[in-house]
Amino acid sequence: MQPARPWGPSETPYLEIGGDEHVRALSDAFYDRIDSESPVLRAMLPRNTVKTREKFAMYLSGWMGGPPLYEMKWGHPRLKMRHMPFTIGAYEADEWMRCMRLAMNDIGIEADLRAFLETRFSELAQHMRNAETVTPDS
Repeated sequence: MQPARPWGPSETPYLEIGGDEHVRALSDAFYDRIDSESPVLRAMLPRNTVKTREKFAMYLSGWMGGPPLYEMKWGHPRLKMRHMPFTIGAYEADEWMRCMRLAMNDIGIEADLRAFLETRFSELAQHMRNAETVTPDS
């Protein structure tokens, strides 16, 4: 039997991570990792990622059970549709997860919350796939 709150004792993952400040820190750490070491993901982003970081933090807020900031401002995120212009295969999904794992390391997400978020983020990354396996060499 799975625990009622597999992420930890807090009511939501949003509270468990530490609220808005830490959600924003995760978004920034994630995009910092993409900027510094993932050319394949960086190529999918605008030159200036200030708005991208903000929108992702707003999305994560609601996704983690906090205030649905993204939805309140822009409506349903329609993630699959928004990512359709980009080729996202297994390689890109894995690279997204690699950067997210590093970002979670960077801000110190551990234990139950870490395991919970890794599972959920992996599901999200796989959901975004719209192509067969694509590698930088193809």
